Amino acid sequence: MDQFTLAGKRRSAGKPGRSRLAAGLCLCLLATVLAGCAGSSPSSTQRAPASASVGTVNGQWVEVKRGDTLGKLAASANVPVERLERFNPGINAQRLAVGQRLLIPTQQERAPSGGPYRYQIRAGDTFSGVARHFGTTSGRIQSANPSTSPTALRVGQVISVPLSGGSSSSSGARSSASAPASAKPAPAPTPSASVPASARNWPWPLEDYRIVRRFGTDSRGTLQPMLLATQAGARAQSVAPGEVRFADGMRQLGQVVIIHHADNLQSVYAFCERILVSVGQSVKAGEPLCEVGQSSATNRHDLLFDLRQAGKPIDPRQVLR
Repeated sequence: MDQFTLAGKRRSAGKPGRSRLAAGLCLCLLATVLAGCAGSSPSSTQRAPASASVGTVNGQWVEVKRGDTLGKLAASANVPVERLERFNPGINAQRLAVGQRLLIPTQQERAPSGGPYRYQIRAGDTFSGVARHFGTTSGRIQSANPSTSPTALRVGQVISVPLSGGSSSSSGARSSASAPASAKPAPAPTPSASVPASARNWPWPLEDYRIVRRFGTDSRGTLQPMLLATQAGARAQSVAPGEVRFADGMRQLGQVVIIHHADNLQSVYAFCERILVSVGQSVKAGEPLCEVGQSSATNRHDLLFDLRQAGKPIDPRQVLR
């Protein structure tokens, strides 16, 4: 069985940060459990009417002041840096300009890796203005929202914003601060013939996420599972119907949920803060399994996600849509 190591330390409520263990220990812990599981349209200049101010920075535009950094602005808004980057695809985090305006996302907004964005209309918004910010066109936005009139936008209304070429924001293409500088995004793999036909086009385990570590071997040849960064309060969701076979804590992995699916497939959700299901429970695709915890090493909310068949690891990109 292939081995993998885990980077960083985790912390959970009431427990101190754990020190990093060797890859072999983590493998044994997970392997034991998995062994049991194996079995265009017209644009308009009509703007959304203004409304009363929210009183908080979230959901508003903020202006960069002297001495500001992306980290400082993210902390003041209680938003992960990665999420702030994704909602401002044109920014250069290393060269913020005084007077530059940044959009602070709300909890209702989403920025999945492959798009489209889930964007909440603000006072003064037009399709063309939103399109310029996200690097797309007003026509593509109108096509994605056929029942929405560009001349009657309402503040608070949520629309879908597809990205040109179907790509994510520019920040999604950049490697994170925690990733090696030499790391380059790898192309999505072609589905393997060994993966069952039932394991196709499964949804991702998070609605809003950024891949900070891909599945694959590191520079030392050690197999690493996928790591997804998300926002505070995010819940990991089951990627397919199945039965909960494990829902408990593991050393170095925090709270862990393992789901057994058809064709002897297992999905693993680790680094959780609070488990929402119990062993033996049947779950549907998209059903919340756990709340994602926060890493004491990176200060991010990360989910370790792993897919296996009969205990053997599979690249999640072969299965997830």
